[in-house]
Amino acid sequence: FTELTPYAPNSPYSASKASSDMIVRAYNETYGMNTVITNCSNNYGPKQHDEKLIPTIIRNALKGNPIPIYGDGKNIRDWLYVLDNCKGIDLAYHKGRAGETYNIGSRNERINIHIANTICDILDRLKPKNDGKRYKDLITFVEDRPGHDKRYAIDPTKIETELRWKQEEDFESGIIKTIQWYIQKYG
Repeated sequence: FTELTPYAPNSPYSASKASSDMIVRAYNETYGMNTVITNCSNNYGPKQHDEKLIPTIIRNALKGNPIPIYGDGKNIRDWLYVLDNCKGIDLAYHKGRAGETYNIGSRNERINIHIANTICDILDRLKPKNDGKRYKDLITFVEDRPGHDKRYAIDPTKIETELRWKQEEDFESGIIKTIQWYIQKYG
């Protein structure tokens, strides 16, 4: 979606995120408060909350537990390295136009099962299992969440052209940094 795409939340969780944008927008419109809104694609990187997909995959793999993947694993997400998102937020805050919304995305769309397989392959190289088995053997498909969208993808053209933001980390380098950090945490 672009900054002009109408909001259409499909779960109470996504509705709560959409409502926060509406509150910020209302303060700008009603009181002239100097605001910007940023919307980003899925973040990943060191120090992410344990409940999120990538830390869950790594943690469960390293512990030898089943790796839960929702549905058929074909949900699509655009993955943005967390520091690239932070730089985009900072840029929008300091250089963006008041009242504007900026999408921050990376054009790194991957299906969830690809993410799981990639992480497992990297773990096989960086921290092989003692029993000689592959981490992929731990992947288990679980019931999808109610209201879970099949695809999340945003168009970052506006922040790229207006503010000259550009991601610095591609998925292949960012996921290695992420996995190395979590090996230290969980390993």
